[in-house]
Amino acid sequence: MKKKTGMNRRQFLHTGGVAAAGVAAVASGAVLVAPDGAWALQLKTLDEHTAQTLLGMARQIYPHDTLADMYYAGVVENLDGAAAGDKDLAKLLSGGVADLDKAKGVKWLDLSDGYQLEVLTAIQDGAFFQKVRGTIVVTLYNNPLVWRHFGYEGASYEFGGYINRGFDDLAWLEQPSEDASPKAG
Repeated sequence: MKKKTGMNRRQFLHTGGVAAAGVAAVASGAVLVAPDGAWALQLKTLDEHTAQTLLGMARQIYPHDTLADMYYAGVVENLDGAAAGDKDLAKLLSGGVADLDKAKGVKWLDLSDGYQLEVLTAIQDGAFFQKVRGTIVVTLYNNPLVWRHFGYEGASYEFGGYINRGFDDLAWLEQPSEDASPKAG
């Protein structure tokens, strides 16, 4: 039997995707690519280091171990898009990341989780932190895919409200004892 040479379909698609991301980066700025190549984000304004730091910051501020980076990348995408039309915001973001990197004399991304949290706690009242935090809240928690991940079904008013849609469906909680919710009557 002759041994196959060359690449299979999966290798071709992966190589083509990485190459396309590289071409896009050269053509119009930086690209933020997932470590496993599962997703990529073309940046309009931010450089790759700033984008990576903002992604890490989003994860540190609102950590969810079971939530993939691609959802946090939406935060970076929104900040990048807003910075494209607002030079002051672009300066705030790049300056904020530079300040994070200076805080301990090491790039913020290279710090341990504890030191990252310490640096963020020290700046939590500043404009940079508040802008990023606000964008995380709106972007991350208004995403229906994130809702699905956490088991939230979304708004119910168009379905007649929660009373008709399982308001007492608490499958994600342990079953309470019978005396916790005694029967009326």
